[in-house]
Amino acid sequence: MNLSFIFLPAIEFLGVLSTAIVLWFGGRMVGQGQVTLGVLVAFLAYVTRFFQPLEELSRMFTTLQTAMAGGEQVLNLLDTPPDVADLPDAGDMPPILGNVKFDHVSFHYRPDLPEVLHDLNLTIEAGQTIALVGPTGAGKTSIGNLIARFYDVSGGTISIDGVDVRSVAQRSLHRQIGLVPQDSFLFASTIADNIRFGRPDASDNDVERAARLANAHEFIAAKPEGYQTRVLEGAANLSVGQRQLICIARVILTDPRILIMDEATANVDSLTESLIQDALRNLLRGRTAVVIAHRLSTVRGADQLLVIKDGGIIERGTHDQLIEQQGFYRHMYMSQFYEKGM
Repeated sequence: MNLSFIFLPAIEFLGVLSTAIVLWFGGRMVGQGQVTLGVLVAFLAYVTRFFQPLEELSRMFTTLQTAMAGGEQVLNLLDTPPDVADLPDAGDMPPILGNVKFDHVSFHYRPDLPEVLHDLNLTIEAGQTIALVGPTGAGKTSIGNLIARFYDVSGGTISIDGVDVRSVAQRSLHRQIGLVPQDSFLFASTIADNIRFGRPDASDNDVERAARLANAHEFIAAKPEGYQTRVLEGAANLSVGQRQLICIARVILTDPRILIMDEATANVDSLTESLIQDALRNLLRGRTAVVIAHRLSTVRGADQLLVIKDGGIIERGTHDQLIEQQGFYRHMYMSQFYEKGM
């Protein structure tokens, strides 16, 4: 690898050195009348023509070395065993009803890091909407990640309908859980293909119906190619709100029994937020939902609000109950209300 760093500079240095030598000795010979000026110019052209292909080869060699180093890193990444693996006898997750239970759950991302969650007990009934609120870094997103089994708990158990999530195949679990993240990701394909990502066999009518429920149909239909509009790399031809609505349509199409929403309206304007909130009401109907939010005004209608702080639940109840308690939630809510009023 060190050779690739010095190969191209060495070739370029030799080219410059050769030109300098020809000019030095050739110039003296021209001055002494031993050769003509034309001969000197010809030798300079020969030197240039000689080193030009060598420089091109050295550049290709450097590019090849860089590609090989990058390819090695990719292969190492692909060969890295996943932190979360299915048990050898893991079966499929039965059809989910939506009862979720955390039983003395503790969690840290690495053994050398402090715990994110500590001795957490939580029961979510089927069809309930639970809102997780609290300061940044309290562990709210970690709770959602553990339900979907993106990570395994460090202690305790998480069960869905009485089934430990570690005892079933991840693929069968993920098919029945929907996720609406803060930063939605769209593939460089058509809008229709992005919506049917979770259900590749969905018909065009199913895709359009999901888009209508997500309030995405209007802006999609306004595009010249409609649902066949290609999403550019990084979704550069769509606004943040449009990307989020497409993501919601994708989740609606998969019809999950458990829904996890992580700051779904954090990066949008007020008008788009109202569209997303209306779409989320369609999405939440009849499902168990875990809503992670910093904008407390968006979760006032939740069946239960859980205030997460320092890896545990410090307050729980409805919005009105927590306001009456005059605790941490009331302080957060009044702070946001004051800032909005300002």
